[in-house]
Amino acid sequence: MQRLTHRALAYYQFDALREANVNHGVFTRLGGVSEGPWASLNMSRSTGDAAEPVRENRRRALDVLGLTPERSLTSWLVHGNHVRVVSRDDLRVAGANDVHADAMITRDRGLALTLRFADCAPALFYDPMKGAIGIAHAGWRGIVNGVLIETVRAMQRAFGSRPQDIIAGIGPCIGPAKFEVGEDVAAQIQAAVRAPVVLRMEDGETKGQGEVRPVTSSPGHPVIGKPKPRVDLWAAACAQLEAAGVGRVEVAAICTASDTREWFSHRAEQGKTGRFGVIIALD
Repeated sequence: MQRLTHRALAYYQFDALREANVNHGVFTRLGGVSEGPWASLNMSRSTGDAAEPVRENRRRALDVLGLTPERSLTSWLVHGNHVRVVSRDDLRVAGANDVHADAMITRDRGLALTLRFADCAPALFYDPMKGAIGIAHAGWRGIVNGVLIETVRAMQRAFGSRPQDIIAGIGPCIGPAKFEVGEDVAAQIQAAVRAPVVLRMEDGETKGQGEVRPVTSSPGHPVIGKPKPRVDLWAAACAQLEAAGVGRVEVAAICTASDTREWFSHRAEQGKTGRFGVIIALD
């Protein structure tokens, strides 16, 4: 990914989608008007932030990409695998330009698709052969329910896309060194993917954003505690896209929980935080 700036805003773009001239941005938390735990580019109204700063933050992010709120759709998540085919017609019937789904796909030009994140994985899709795009929200429940696979299938059904033609990007999300889960969640996630994505380590030892280093005991310093499972959400998302036959997958490998100066993180900030926005549109 490449990091770009526009005035005070900072955002990232996937190399593969930039090469294909797809208008998109993965926006950091920098450059907005929200205050307190939502500082500053909070894009969500459901976090406790006031409505007016959220509207201004959304406007600023869309403006960077040459888009407007009047031509953008977002979604209230249902944390499953529901994919919605959207069009400009939804702008007239969706009230506040909201739908209810975990992913949206479209072929309508000039229609911005936006979702919000704070540790879950953003996924962007582009089919250059059919001129179609998509955006999906993949938290651990989304992975368990196969939301990324369902997004590819929806593009096949709606647009005749071939999976091997699709370019996909997995954006910043919580990394494996930070994503500690219970045994039941780890088992559900592992059952949903073909690649090994559950990591185990002893208490208290991580290194970097993505490397997990086991702890060994030494004389006078015994290791205490049961090994805790941690999940590599990057690998899980990538494995599901590869299982769906997607031809090219780019993974950001940026951990949101390791850098709360740049990203909102529900885990690192104990739930009192905002959501960063991800936008994609066909020009």
